[in-house]
Amino acid sequence: MRSPSLVTIPSSLVPRPSPLALPYLRPMNPILKNILVAVAAAVVGSIANMSLVVLGGFVVPPPPGYDLNTMEGLAAAMPQMQPMHFLFPFLAHAVGTLAGAFIAARFAASRHLQISLIIGSLFFVGGLQMVMELPSPMWFNVLDLGLAYFPMALLAHKLGRSSMKSEFKNN
Repeated sequence: MRSPSLVTIPSSLVPRPSPLALPYLRPMNPILKNILVAVAAAVVGSIANMSLVVLGGFVVPPPPGYDLNTMEGLAAAMPQMQPMHFLFPFLAHAVGTLAGAFIAARFAASRHLQISLIIGSLFFVGGLQMVMELPSPMWFNVLDLGLAYFPMALLAHKLGRSSMKSEFKNN
């Protein structure tokens, strides 16, 4: 009986993976992933924030005779605004921070709390800028700066990390 002969293929004919395909085979660099997650979290939080600000104008109509599309018109309308007019700005700030920090806590490769707090800080700086530019009531400034940013970032971190734990338990 004759044994089968082994065939050798020249190495020049063996297909090699494309150098462009190699990054997809390796896990992403954790620092790069954290940066991309932080940018995505800021974008998602900003979209949530602006969506609620726009929605608020339809749910709670502005005082008649004022144009709230400019900073000057908004500043002129502030003395006429009732507490109900401040509901949606507060919700926008809180939900925007919560959404962004949740994305950060859920999808960051490491340093989940720090990245969530960075997102909270980013939104806090925006809120602080609005407090300095607009003559809003002091009760709103204290409520907004005290509850809409860092507490929401901490809550989002807790929710994001617990959703990861429950996902691992279910798998």
